[in-house]
Amino acid sequence: MSLAHAILVCLADEPMTGYELAKRFDSSVGFFWRANHQQIYRELSALSQKGWVLGRTVAQVSKPNKTIFSITSLGSDELLSWSREDSASASIKEELLLKFYALDQVDLPSVLQQVRDRALAHAARLALYEKIFERNYRDPAKLDVAAHGRLLGLRAGMRFERNWIEWCAEAVASMEALATQPQRKARSKKKF
Repeated sequence: MSLAHAILVCLADEPMTGYELAKRFDSSVGFFWRANHQQIYRELSALSQKGWVLGRTVAQVSKPNKTIFSITSLGSDELLSWSREDSASASIKEELLLKFYALDQVDLPSVLQQVRDRALAHAARLALYEKIFERNYRDPAKLDVAAHGRLLGLRAGMRFERNWIEWCAEAVASMEALATQPQRKARSKKKF
């Protein structure tokens, strides 16, 4: 997926300014696809040049003018075409897991604290997702197709966070048990 498609997904929901789009990324799509505000504004310019979005300038009194972007029919066609492409599984690029690969060479108490901190961060994200669920998706039978799609994405995010919380608990228990044992410096050559 590209940033262009993430932006088209948001604009298919409703027209918005670049600022509103950046805020939408911060509170919804950004949970699954990250982009900073500068990247979003650059991509909006590129999408305008392709004819996938259209910007309409709105004059404001005592404020700078604002541009409201909406998806065009070409943009909708691109979104439809993109939806037909296979979605590759995301690859994992996780620094914390890399530290576990060399657990006998790292500062065990420091890594243990990082795992505890990570568990707290995932618990906070899960709490946020649960709050969103309670506020917007309690009755799936009453949801339209677009909202049902967002609900499925939210449920995937909730499972992701729960899985990390469970793994962190397992890692903490394992590392605490290791901390009571004498340090072994011999490295195993086995690969997983």
